Amino acid sequence: MKHIKHIFFDLDDTLWDFEKNSGLILQQLFLEFDLTGKLKTDFNNFHTTYKKTNSLLWLQYAKKEIDKKYLRNHRFNLVFNQFDYDNYDENLIITDHYLNRAPNGKHLKEGCIDILEYLKQNYQLHIITNGFKEIQHIKIDGSGLRNYFSNIIISEEHNLTKPDEQIFRLAETLSGAKKEECIMIGDSFTSDVEGALNAGWEAIYFSLELDKTYTGRSISNLGELRSLF
Repeated sequence: MKHIKHIFFDLDDTLWDFEKNSGLILQQLFLEFDLTGKLKTDFNNFHTTYKKTNSLLWLQYAKKEIDKKYLRNHRFNLVFNQFDYDNYDENLIITDHYLNRAPNGKHLKEGCIDILEYLKQNYQLHIITNGFKEIQHIKIDGSGLRNYFSNIIISEEHNLTKPDEQIFRLAETLSGAKKEECIMIGDSFTSDVEGALNAGWEAIYFSLELDKTYTGRSISNLGELRSLF
């Protein structure tokens, strides 16, 4: 790793604990809007369905098949529909509550601050995140992450999304880095790992359930980065 000078992190579920922060708010809303009665299901089933639907929508957004407005305004109703319930207006109300509450979550992945303190001594740290600018800035500021990073590159601000090679080229330009000096750390195999490797960077896959066919660098918790840098 001696040639590495710039470490780029994904944000959601790499540094900021999206799963925990989002899940807590979804559970609150599930109770507040009596979705047990309306959907005839429990929270765990709802949450699993929501995550699958949300992931698919973000994939479509990254491919420019849908826009920001569609993603925001249809997400919950698409979940409702899978439980034979349809209420577009209620979907919009829940969306507003979710977007106002979830980004304020302060839960970070275990060991996040410790590893950033360790790495910043010898490397320039940056973030590349796919997301909506106003939401990502709230997460970064509210959880105390901003001061650790030289550059924070949010996809919406540049009309580029990982794994598009151009967002990695932009990151090089903004950070004054050469591709051989860069490494990407993230939890999305497609967006973070394949995107970085295709751009000529190195990559570290952060996953609790690693694909045994993947032979590249991987970690299951942030503390493992100490042994790599």
